[in-house]
Amino acid sequence: QVQPVESGGGLVQTGGSLRLSCAASGRTFSRYAMAWFRQAPGKEREFVAAISWSGVSTYYADSVKGRFTISRDSAKKTVYLQMNSLKPEDTAVYYCAVNRADANYRQQSIYDYWGQGTQVTVSS
Repeated sequence: QVQPVESGGGLVQTGGSLRLSCAASGRTFSRYAMAWFRQAPGKEREFVAAISWSGVSTYYADSVKGRFTISRDSAKKTVYLQMNSLKPEDTAVYYCAVNRADANYRQQSIYDYWGQGTQVTVSS
């Protein structure tokens, strides 16, 4: 079993940056694809970014492309989400998720394990 734990959320002004981290336990972390999703107040949870198990392939929602970067450090069993040029509409709880299938990265139902989430608030 893999338990993701997010950190790095906080309050930032428009145009600022944050880096989220997701530390995942489990010896087979390096074999799993990982992703970030987010849920804003009153909205459904949505896909943000994903990275394949190898780290070679990355995927982004159109709304964050060019501003967010997902990466992974298998030695540290950690996935990162670097968020630049933040906007108020990026305000949400951000969740890290584990994908053992390494496929269908944008589909929430594929993900096996979820973290508790970390709050990101962007002030205008």
